[in-house]
Amino acid sequence: MNRFSFARAADVAQALDLRGAGPAAQFIAGGTNLVDLMREHVARPTRVIDITRLPLREIDATPDGGLRVGALVTNTALAYDERIASRYPVVAAAILAGASPQIRNVATVGGNLLQRTRCLYFYDAATACNKRAPGSGCAALNGVNRMHAILGASEHCIATHPSDLCVALAALDAQVCAQGPDGERTIAFDAFHRLPGDTPHRDTTLGDDELITAIVLPPDGFAAHHAYVKVRDRQSYAFALVSVAACVALDRRGVMRDVRCALGGVAHKPWRDRRAEAALVGRRPSRAAFAELADTIVRDAQGRPGNAFKIELATRTIVRALEQALAPTETDR
Repeated sequence: MNRFSFARAADVAQALDLRGAGPAAQFIAGGTNLVDLMREHVARPTRVIDITRLPLREIDATPDGGLRVGALVTNTALAYDERIASRYPVVAAAILAGASPQIRNVATVGGNLLQRTRCLYFYDAATACNKRAPGSGCAALNGVNRMHAILGASEHCIATHPSDLCVALAALDAQVCAQGPDGERTIAFDAFHRLPGDTPHRDTTLGDDELITAIVLPPDGFAAHHAYVKVRDRQSYAFALVSVAACVALDRRGVMRDVRCALGGVAHKPWRDRRAEAALVGRRPSRAAFAELADTIVRDAQGRPGNAFKIELATRTIVRALEQALAPTETDR
């Protein structure tokens, strides 16, 4: 690791002041990603600011019936909170599909949103990576790219976002609350993470002088019809080749009145096609309808020699997730 100073913030205002004192300062909470990046010399902060004592560990009801989840709530605490398990089960399922129990015990909600790609070349300082070193090139384009993006990529970066939780939050249309020098603002979840374009080193729309304070969940958590399906190389402690958070709401006639389908493991951010989802509204659930949605979502997908299989895998996983979301019993899920 490089040499750095260490400071501990007592409140949000002090944390922002400490961060503003130098451009190379970094916040640390659980540290499950930042410490790895520092060990590999990918992240080289000159100051590390401990925010674990900030009052951001509560899960509170919002006036409209949703929930506000503090940024320092751990993944374990969120997954096993009774309100999350009963009202937002797709969130709990996504969390429990990721990492290991030991990591979930310390990893925080805010940190989960900000974790960086697990691309092999991003972690290898000896290789070209525009995300790590802008302008150096992308070794993954013609290298080992089995885990890489098939949607929304660019000639500058084909890395994928690794989070499971973020896929579920994207499906639910959650919101991100961020505090900066000018006060708190709310960011729609779909607008929080960025596609790479020609600036892949910018993962999110969060300002350098801002701190995530909370995630806000909407009142409807699709508890009746939901599924999180994660396809990976091994059952435990592996990142997704493709994952799908599927949420469906039916009217009294059994017709779909809302459909959500967010994908992980396929792009630089959790991926949704809202127009494709809207095309299913007013129709009855069927494998044919789900296959139509899947085909539309992946119609612009572009695979490379190492990951072209993901296109068919994503298609099949979308259909599977939607069918599981509408399965009649929890056992079927």
